[in-house]
Amino acid sequence: MELRHNLPVEESEQHSALRTGLASALAREGLGRPEEPVRLTGGATMESWRFEVGREAFVLRRAPSLAAMEDRPFGHETEASIIRAAHRAGIKAPEVIVELKPEDGIGSGFVMRALPGTPDPKRILEVDDPVGLLAEVATDLARIHALDRSNLPDAVPELNYEEALAGLQEQFEEAGSDRPIIALGLKWLADNLPDRSDPVLNHGDYRMGNILVEDSHLTGVLDWELAHFGDRHEDLAFGCMAVWRFARADRPAFGLGSLQDYVLAYEARSGVTVDANRFRFWLVFRTVWWALGCLRNARMWRSGEDRMLERVVISRRASEQELDLLLLLEEDAPDEEQLRPLPPLDEQADPTGEASPGEIASAVSEWLTTVKDRMEGHDRFQLAVARNALGMIARGDSTGIHAHDLMLAQDILDGTISLSSPGVLAMLRRAALDKLSADVPKYPMLPRARAKWIGDN
Repeated sequence: MELRHNLPVEESEQHSALRTGLASALAREGLGRPEEPVRLTGGATMESWRFEVGREAFVLRRAPSLAAMEDRPFGHETEASIIRAAHRAGIKAPEVIVELKPEDGIGSGFVMRALPGTPDPKRILEVDDPVGLLAEVATDLARIHALDRSNLPDAVPELNYEEALAGLQEQFEEAGSDRPIIALGLKWLADNLPDRSDPVLNHGDYRMGNILVEDSHLTGVLDWELAHFGDRHEDLAFGCMAVWRFARADRPAFGLGSLQDYVLAYEARSGVTVDANRFRFWLVFRTVWWALGCLRNARMWRSGEDRMLERVVISRRASEQELDLLLLLEEDAPDEEQLRPLPPLDEQADPTGEASPGEIASAVSEWLTTVKDRMEGHDRFQLAVARNALGMIARGDSTGIHAHDLMLAQDILDGTISLSSPGVLAMLRRAALDKLSADVPKYPMLPRARAKWIGDN
């Protein structure tokens, strides 16, 4: 890997401090000084740095300050203990080498031995044997769920279903309570809340993007910070959300294969029969959870907690989850409502006079394209994010969409309006299509929804 040279003074000082702190931690395990660490992509508050000692590669996972750990369910010491227990059990978890201490002076975290393989969903979805890889994923999940609680830290929390749903409802209120499709999901969850099942360890974030793959084989599972005890079906469903299938929306299980193959492989390894109703509940739950997580990014930006450009762009991805929620829940609507045509798309008049906000956004986006080749590294990435943001403005301006509807959302939560109400499903379908067409027109589920709802291929 090519190392970076001629770093700015401030960045050079940060790297020097990081190397010094790493050397202090590694010395406790009899390891030598690290070569220059290189930050890996991803992670808004949690950082990952790859470095070498001799010819061995390692990864540091850390929060640069204790403040970044305040809202976490547990600290890095507990996370490292979970990963150690998983690794000992033959699960595709990294080997933890050493935890950071305050005297190391570089925050909270731990060092792991680097694993082979790529986390890139695009490359993973192109493997030669996706069905075989899916079976390995299901087997790995079964092993996680079989971990003995006595071998895990006491600090690992257990998910209380009622409290978790109440938390989503609170987030909805904080986000304005004005998204009817999310309200529909919350109402469905409240009406279909399952009884508590015997809890097992859930990874909590087992999906495409957090697994490593090499030559069609699973080589690692990363990011254990959301681990908890709960219903195994939550873990099983999470990786099957449409958003984590990326370009392979046609493969419901991880973008790799069919739900049948996935479930059969899990049942064969675990000896447990998968409950389709519980699976569906957690699929809906996690879709609502991620929709609200997207909206929360806008609140973080507004408050000044994090003014990174990605925050406002990610917030608009809530429309992906709204479309997915309708596709999950519409089967509960009466047949006549499922067959009802969608309202026509509002026709916008040809623009005249001064440039509209959308036209100005398009002009700026076009200019940014001319300076793209002058950008490098993270600046080039930020430019791409900026162009996406401008595209959202331009497309939204041209369609004249209206995303907010406080009264309808409240009526859905109250139960006075439902998918059985004449015209509601068709109206929500139209709103979901129009909003997502403006926000993320390349989302893979969008053409599938268009084909299903309006016969547009």
